Amino acid sequence: MAPRIAVLGCGYWGSNHVRTLKSLGVLQAVSDANSDRAEGFAAEHECQAITPDELFVRDDIDAIVMALPPQFHAEMAIRAAEAGKDMLVEKPIALTVADAKRAVKAAADNERIFMVGHVLRYHPAFERLKALVDSGDLGELKYIHSHRLGLGKFHTENDALWDLAPHDLSMILAITGTAPIEVRGEGAALLDHLSDFAHLHMRFPDGLRSHLFTSRLNPYRERRLTVVGTKAMVVFDDVEPWERKLAVYRHAVWQDSGQWAFTTHEPNYIEVAQGMPLTRELQHFVECVETREAPRTGGEEAIRVLQILTAGTVTHS
Repeated sequence: MAPRIAVLGCGYWGSNHVRTLKSLGVLQAVSDANSDRAEGFAAEHECQAITPDELFVRDDIDAIVMALPPQFHAEMAIRAAEAGKDMLVEKPIALTVADAKRAVKAAADNERIFMVGHVLRYHPAFERLKALVDSGDLGELKYIHSHRLGLGKFHTENDALWDLAPHDLSMILAITGTAPIEVRGEGAALLDHLSDFAHLHMRFPDGLRSHLFTSRLNPYRERRLTVVGTKAMVVFDDVEPWERKLAVYRHAVWQDSGQWAFTTHEPNYIEVAQGMPLTRELQHFVECVETREAPRTGGEEAIRVLQILTAGTVTHS
């Protein structure tokens, strides 16, 4: 029997989970502190509306997708684990590393699936990029940089870094396979005390460097991840249409008589099978609940992301 899944939190991103789980045939219930909102989604998607407190004691709920303000994630994840529910927790899973560790430990102690919503790890273009890296096609990796810029998405609890960077950090960690040994952050708070711009500079054990730039006060959207290797460079640009989302550049750089020289080449666009990352993420979650396999984006990864965010956070008065 397919798992029976409830969504806790019916805001902007939670509503996407509701629709997608319905399309997958596993949506059992919705829950929200705003009962009218929950009732509306329940009527629209022909499922039950359950109060948050009742959600954890219902025998007809196998797993919970949590899309709450991040300050509530850890507490609710612990309650879910202790109630015997598997869970997918949206990013960030907590606002402190200590709370994240408590939530992940509770899931492990109760033998529950704990998955984090790092949705871009399930993007077909990123999966193809990761395959290029793993095959050695790019050579030795030297530098990774990501830009995630736009206007809006203002929150009262988390800034541009904590809201936007987890996606890119999860991709960078998947590529490097290790945590950075040095993290340096820079930020600027222009509207209130929370950073609206943020830069992260990271150094990894093998000498690889990485830079991440996020902004919620930018006039244009940019969603770009670039990986530079000794043989080639690859760019995942999620703003581009599908046929141009993944580009490989085989530029050459060398020394000639003590001087640097280079040649440039037109990009080679890699064919990527189309697919909605959220659908693929939730399909993976359903499979993990059914098979008890560890998720691709599990709790330990979420903790590593939070450790980097914490190290790179700049405090504003």
